Amino acid sequence: MTALPEMMTAIEISIPGEADVLRPSQRPVPVPGEGEVLVKVAAAGVNRPDLLQRQGNYSPPPGASDLPGLEIAGTVVALGFGAHHLAVGDTVCALVAGGGYAEYCAVPAVQCLPIPAGLSFEEAAGLPETFFTVWSNLVDRAHFSAGKSVLIHGGTSGIGTTAIQLVKAMGGRAFATAGSYDKAHACERLGAERGINYRLEDFVAVTKELTQGHGVDIILDMVGGDYVPRNMQAAAVDGVIVNIAYLRGAKVEVDLNQIMRKRLTLTGSTLRPRPAAEKGAIAEALRSHVWPLIDAGTIKPVLFKTFPLAHADEAHRLMESSAHVGKIVLVV
Repeated sequence: MTALPEMMTAIEISIPGEADVLRPSQRPVPVPGEGEVLVKVAAAGVNRPDLLQRQGNYSPPPGASDLPGLEIAGTVVALGFGAHHLAVGDTVCALVAGGGYAEYCAVPAVQCLPIPAGLSFEEAAGLPETFFTVWSNLVDRAHFSAGKSVLIHGGTSGIGTTAIQLVKAMGGRAFATAGSYDKAHACERLGAERGINYRLEDFVAVTKELTQGHGVDIILDMVGGDYVPRNMQAAAVDGVIVNIAYLRGAKVEVDLNQIMRKRLTLTGSTLRPRPAAEKGAIAEALRSHVWPLIDAGTIKPVLFKTFPLAHADEAHRLMESSAHVGKIVLVV
């Protein structure tokens, strides 16, 4: 192990607020605990939960860093006790519970994955949060399998671009909503059978037509609010609706009669507070089933724009504008 500095540059949230509350600061370099590795961060992904944390609406789980950042890519520079399956010098991408917006980050070794063949650090930094989230919700919770149809809301987000490609690669039918015809066409280029401009088209009517009136088997929803009853209309009998966020509100009224008649399952999950062992199990599933698809080029990360770490505020403003297609990444 080479000598490590005592201090590092990190981006902290000075007070809850708008993007300009993100400030460079000096912090002690983390010390990896039992089962952890220390990663010298080359790039860090930007995600909606980072914006919520910055606004004071999403506190880190107990014991996690107060710094934003839920996914990183870089090089292992130190091992904690018991972190045997990685070595100093390994290049990895990793899901973290916080602390990604920094030069160094400590992370449970089981949450690290090798960087797929041919990918840059910047591309790899956009993989963990989206792929862990999509796999755990689409496969573990909704029991996706080949032949099933999936409606993906927010099709040009990091989650959306990942889900479209994964559904297509695993033999399913993907439909996706987006906020313009240009974005709808971008979804189709990624593998969606139909991109739906939600501003001008009714996704319930479109998906009913595309499925000959049956509805879709699975709906991956990050919108919530008034989308929930419409999702229930769009869902097939025995359909599964999975909520991973609620941009339009968390509290809704539902028609229990419709749930009973169509035998619907309404479910959802959060990833950040889950223990390392559970995240490690998701990592192993990704290593076995998804990483070979990325190695082969069947699935490709969609990198929209990078910013220097010190310009994290600009990255947040871009994400808030929703002008992006794919991932926004900070270069450290």
